[in-house]
Amino acid sequence: MVIHISNKIHPSSEIDEGVKIGQNCIIGPFCSISADVQLEDEVELLSHVSLAGSTLIGRKTKIWPFSSIGHQPQDLKFSGEHSEVILGEKNKIRECVSINPGTSGGGGVTKIGNECLFMLGSHVGHDCNLGNKIVLANNASLAGHVVLEDGVHIGGLSGIHQFVRIGEGAFVGALSMVNKDVIPYGMVYGERARLMGLNLVGLRRTGFKAELINDLKTVYSEIFSESGTLKSRLEIIEDKGNPLVSKLLTFVSGENNRSLLGP
Repeated sequence: MVIHISNKIHPSSEIDEGVKIGQNCIIGPFCSISADVQLEDEVELLSHVSLAGSTLIGRKTKIWPFSSIGHQPQDLKFSGEHSEVILGEKNKIRECVSINPGTSGGGGVTKIGNECLFMLGSHVGHDCNLGNKIVLANNASLAGHVVLEDGVHIGGLSGIHQFVRIGEGAFVGALSMVNKDVIPYGMVYGERARLMGLNLVGLRRTGFKAELINDLKTVYSEIFSESGTLKSRLEIIEDKGNPLVSKLLTFVSGENNRSLLGP
């Protein structure tokens, strides 16, 4: 193992011979890193971090104490097959976070984008696919095969059922159990979560113009009206080039393993 002169590694940490470490990394005390792990440039492990398996930690990611990434997934069907965790750039992984690798039943990869925040005690299950700028608040948990698109926020102590998709910009309130797909820009909460409307605050903060948001509100009302079937309602909705509406229609009409969470 070649360690670049720019890296700072505490002597109490255990690093296997095959680990690949970029430049300007900081590895604090009592960390454990196994042979197939790769750290890109400027990664920081504060202390007591455990990295295992075929795990890639992207540039400028910071990991707080007692986090566990890449260890055997919590899936009884897992039989030791090759699996991976791919973590993007500039992520913040707070204390006691766990991220499991993939399994053969889900493609073998758990993938996370850039600039996400995983707060204390949050969990990402096997074969999950997460986009960019996602926030999981304290003790939020994702079961296996969950898909989160860009900009999703999950409130504290919430649980997401396996195979659920949550669309771009959606907001899940604290203490929620989500067992169906959530539309892009949707706002859901409740012990058995229900769709409570659109995440209007998030849309405005993102900078979307009022005209686009108003069109989305109209389409939302049409999709979840009580007349006819969902398929028949979708057939009469016009896109008109609104990117918010296009995203919503594509999500609702796409293939999925679970039904759609409604009002």
